[in-house]
Amino acid sequence: MQKTAVFVEGESDHLAVKAMARRLGHDLQKQRVSVVPMGGATNIVHFLDRYGPTGENHRLPGLCDSGEFWVTARAFSRACIGSASLNDLGFQVCDTDLEGELVRCLGVDVVIEMIANQGELASFELLQRQPSLRDLPVETQLRRFFGGRSGNKIRYAPLLVSALLSGNAAPPLARLVASFGR
Repeated sequence: MQKTAVFVEGESDHLAVKAMARRLGHDLQKQRVSVVPMGGATNIVHFLDRYGPTGENHRLPGLCDSGEFWVTARAFSRACIGSASLNDLGFQVCDTDLEGELVRCLGVDVVIEMIANQGELASFELLQRQPSLRDLPVETQLRRFFGGRSGNKIRYAPLLVSALLSGNAAPPLARLVASFGR
């Protein structure tokens, strides 16, 4: 069985993918799957060199934000890894970002309750009152809350995944993890 290196942009995506894999009963070690945080999508060329056909020759699915789609697609093209779409190559693209996908799946009320349970509701409400954010949709405010404070994405990614109802995973995350069994 060919090894799989799953490329994700950062540590929060890494934790979310691993949490979803555990929830769905995947044994990543047994399935020879490594989830590789790249420290940002622009670092993908280095990882394609290491894990791609000219390196360790792993299968290369992954996850990226919609804003990083073209960076990722160009890197695959330059590395001569197929002319297929990213989706056909096993690479999933989140609508905006993974946190936005998870918020949509869970619903705003569930996410705000989670923030309250973490003792950070006052902090979130303070963020909502900032002039640059107060007129924006709550979903946007939540994404800013997760991304605005160091460590928040890492802290909340596994919590958001664990709160998902069975069968209600963020589509790109669900498709990615489902591909591990192939």
